[in-house]
Amino acid sequence: MPKLDAQISSLEEKLKALKLKQQRSEARRKAVESKRERKADTRRKILIGAIVMAKLDQKVLDENSCAAGSMRRSPASMIGGCLN
Repeated sequence: MPKLDAQISSLEEKLKALKLKQQRSEARRKAVESKRERKADTRRKILIGAIVMAKLDQKVLDENSCAAGSMRRSPASMIGGCLN
């Protein structure tokens, strides 16, 4: 029986180690995905800002009418309203 108990405890330790490895791997994957999402969001915001700036430079947008209501709305609706 002592040999069997030793084998069981050895396997339990391996299981704990594998579970820890899996948790770390999952945490790493989530961190990478989160970083990718933040990077994409930042890029999207920069591109939207560039579009608005270009439209202002081209005099397609009126700076006052576009900015007047922007403080009360979300950025997406502000840009949608400004570009129409």
